[in-house]
Amino acid sequence: MKENLNHLLKYFSTLFIIICCNVLFSQSSSDVFTVVLDAGHGGKDPGNRGNGYYEKNIALSIALQVGSELEKKNDIRVIYTRKTDVFVNLFKRAEIANKAKADLFISIHCDAHNSNAYGAGTFVLGLHANQRNFEIAKKENSVIFKEENYEQKYGGFNPNNPESVISLVLMQEEYLDQSIKAANLIQEFFTKNLKRKNRTVKQAGFIVLKYTYMPSVLVETGFLTNKNEGKYLNSKKGQTEMSTTIADAIVKYKNTISDSFSDVSSDIVPENNPNNTYLKIQITSGSKSLELKSYNFKGLNQLSFSRSGNIYKYFFENTNSFNQAKKFLDKAKLSGFKDAIIVAFNNGQRITMDEFFKLSTN
Repeated sequence: MKENLNHLLKYFSTLFIIICCNVLFSQSSSDVFTVVLDAGHGGKDPGNRGNGYYEKNIALSIALQVGSELEKKNDIRVIYTRKTDVFVNLFKRAEIANKAKADLFISIHCDAHNSNAYGAGTFVLGLHANQRNFEIAKKENSVIFKEENYEQKYGGFNPNNPESVISLVLMQEEYLDQSIKAANLIQEFFTKNLKRKNRTVKQAGFIVLKYTYMPSVLVETGFLTNKNEGKYLNSKKGQTEMSTTIADAIVKYKNTISDSFSDVSSDIVPENNPNNTYLKIQITSGSKSLELKSYNFKGLNQLSFSRSGNIYKYFFENTNSFNQAKKFLDKAKLSGFKDAIIVAFNNGQRITMDEFFKLSTN
């Protein structure tokens, strides 16, 4: 009896947290689309110094020009995490976006590498698929060492430990689909409009994206360590072209935000489910396309997937029972998918857990 009571208390505690998060941090329902522009680094944090340039200055210039373009639209509100050369910690940047109930968060940066790498790339929050993505995230996350009490503030997060990244992912999961959509559009505009080398949309563990409660994208506009690209990004022409392109992509994202993301695989909807509302277990995600065979997923069956751009998400099982979903989740974790989570759908479209519980009681 006591054990059942503890399970019940845990269930309602989880439900309460989910509902509170959705109420406190829900996106603005007004007709005005709010964009938060985050110029990376600043103040005592110069960012990378490839070829003698200052990442913090270039990122700020581009962010301000993106904002200037967007402010020409009557239905777009722009908020900046910084408008001058000041240091703003990563948690504060996200806090600014959350308080504004923003519809989109864009963090602007410049990349660096010890080779002659070049090209523009976009990132959404996720587990790094390779060492290169981890190194990029580690570079951007290392700014926390300049903050006071960073160990307490970020719950002991260590940018140099790949395992720490796992803890970053879950809070942004609800917004990942829309984040990928925005990132894909920015990437598309970079390659088609500016003919920049396409470094594609990738996932990596950026702290600045973790704490935002809206679709969020980190943009690496190019490599300052590349002589030609660094010169371009430091020029008035380069900054104007990059900012105009990012602004155009944001406008297109805003205009297509109603286009729903749905599974490209067929779903088996549970019986006795008049609302067509159901739960799946998301077991992994990444840029690799895998055949839905049990040997690719540690023996699990009843698999499905969804795709947005070049990012794939893989799911296990399908049920309209929350209790059954918890059993499936336990099975997935026992099979080795330690970061598996329960996700909800209605008519093939992702919904929040709060929405699932509301629809399930109707």
